Amino acid sequence: MPMPASEIERRIREALPDARIEIRDLAGDGDHWAATVVSEAFRGKTRVQQHQLVYKAIGTDMGGALHALALTTGVPD
Repeated sequence: MPMPASEIERRIREALPDARIEIRDLAGDGDHWAATVVSEAFRGKTRVQQHQLVYKAIGTDMGGALHALALTTGVPD
């Protein structure tokens, strides 16, 4: 069963409470998502480290219940 956007957002928000999160369904199938996550927690981290924080929030469901997640991350202006 695919992971709904609400669950993706819940997990990210749990790990990064200050995050501004936007989630989009890329294929209209509820299985391929894109997320933009902006958080102060990313400041000073490389893009790879930022993505790792988000993937860690998703946990072991990445690649299973959550088939694909394209990420754009950044720090607040």
